[in-house]
Amino acid sequence: VQLQASGGGSVQAGASLRLSCATSGRSYINTPAGWFRQAPGKEREFVAAISLTDGATSYEDYAKGRFTISKDNAKNMVYLQMNSLKPEDTAVYFCALPRNRLIRSNWYGINGYDFWGQGTEVTVSS
Repeated sequence: VQLQASGGGSVQAGASLRLSCATSGRSYINTPAGWFRQAPGKEREFVAAISLTDGATSYEDYAKGRFTISKDNAKNMVYLQMNSLKPEDTAVYFCALPRNRLIRSNWYGINGYDFWGQGTEVTVSS
């Protein structure tokens, strides 16, 4: 199982970035895919998740209205469109998959996910 995140970069506040996560190794239709982030000196935190079955989504409060998670099952890709970026969005962003089906209440914690990409760095300057 491999996840490859990409699309990070250094941008000015207010800009947009689209992160991509390529997954390979097995089919994960019955699981969610999640995006998490970790800022320097802070713990890894939930950003958003999407059901690979029906496309249902969940977002952390700071991501609502600015970030959009999407998927392309045919391409085994998960995306995170980030708009109106702020300096506090600066972090390394990780995509993740669980080994098994994950009930929605467990989408938000890192412990629910077994497979992690290497992360892609996002830096937002003011």
